[in-house]
Amino acid sequence: MALNKMAPRRTSLVSRAALAAASVALLTAAFTSACSSSSSVNPLTENLSGRGPITFVEGKDTTETGVVKQLVDRWNSAHPDEKVTFKEQSNDASQQYDDLAQHLTAKQPDYDVMALDVPWTAEFAAKGWVQPLKDSFSIDTSTLLSPTVASATYKGNLYAAPLNTNGGLLFYRKDLLQTPPKTWSELLADCNVAKSHGIDCYAGQFKNYEGLTVNSAEVINAFGGTFVGPDGKTPTVDSPQSRAGLQVLADAFKNGDIPKEATSFTETESQNAFAQGKLLFLRTWPSFYGSANADSSAVKGDTAVAPLPGKDGIGASTLGGYNAAISAYSKNKATALDFLRFLIGEDAQHIVADGALPSVRASLYDDPALIAKMPYLPALKDSIASAVPRPVTPFYPAVSKAISENAYAALTGTKSVDDAITGMQKGIEAAGS
Repeated sequence: MALNKMAPRRTSLVSRAALAAASVALLTAAFTSACSSSSSVNPLTENLSGRGPITFVEGKDTTETGVVKQLVDRWNSAHPDEKVTFKEQSNDASQQYDDLAQHLTAKQPDYDVMALDVPWTAEFAAKGWVQPLKDSFSIDTSTLLSPTVASATYKGNLYAAPLNTNGGLLFYRKDLLQTPPKTWSELLADCNVAKSHGIDCYAGQFKNYEGLTVNSAEVINAFGGTFVGPDGKTPTVDSPQSRAGLQVLADAFKNGDIPKEATSFTETESQNAFAQGKLLFLRTWPSFYGSANADSSAVKGDTAVAPLPGKDGIGASTLGGYNAAISAYSKNKATALDFLRFLIGEDAQHIVADGALPSVRASLYDDPALIAKMPYLPALKDSIASAVPRPVTPFYPAVSKAISENAYAALTGTKSVDDAITGMQKGIEAAGS
């Protein structure tokens, strides 16, 4: 009987153990489900209506007038409850990129709006780091220069607002040349003028770095060559057009129309050579205009600018500048969107242009007051209108390396132009594999 009395007690213990085990299992399943659900949430669908203070991240504001500070102050005076804090990065592009990538990889929400160097836009979009600007997040780009909009577009979708832009210009000696060349054939013919005055003809930025990617891409693009397809992955550079463009530069180095020391030129060395009166032509950025006409310049008052030459007319400048994008991890995306719309507005863009940063709004290039201050604006407008963004690809660093290394080999004679173009094709293919 004692044994029979103990039976219910054993049954109760078993039941409690079973219930406890079942409860743990249920809690574990719930926790696992919650974690799985949390990890599968798409950040691009979150915080779309969030409003409040935001942080704007950009490289060091080197403009004399403090353009970024002016923009932030103008916004903050009108939006006291949604103020913008400016997080100033270093002036080094690689450090800027690493800083942004670190925060976005960690999914940190502290960077709301970010100024992206134009080649980074496609990569950040492909990685899901920036908010697409479509549907309720669309912005009006009808008043903006179309190449700047293209630089902020990836696979048919806009991912950023063009903030400021840039284009290459042909600086030339107007005391030696009455009319600037419009084509590469005309420019090379004008090299006789340089020789008759005992100076070199043409230079750009031909050291093996990003500047060489820009310079070689401009000539290749001008002759109809391209680098990647619409998917941002498929290489397209292996073409007769690309070969024809690169051949122009290779031949100019070979016959001395471009001095051999130009293979060590970055912006600094090339601009110094022109300012010292050693060049007839220089391809560089418009920010050099003030230095070329400074009291310390040997060509003060003798410098003029024109769009870059092409195959049959105006060439294909590489587009520079910044695009402003909203972080996928921002908590206040509605405020961030309004800030983007503010940045491309006429008031903000006039601040940009007045600070000698090329605006993304077409109308400001015809402003008489701005032209009086920056006489290069009409030429820059033409340059940007025909500009081509750097290869739009999420693998840009590797693509740029393939271009610059092979172009450098062709210009220094260690590879034929055919082999260099083939090398670019293979390098771009490897970048996307």
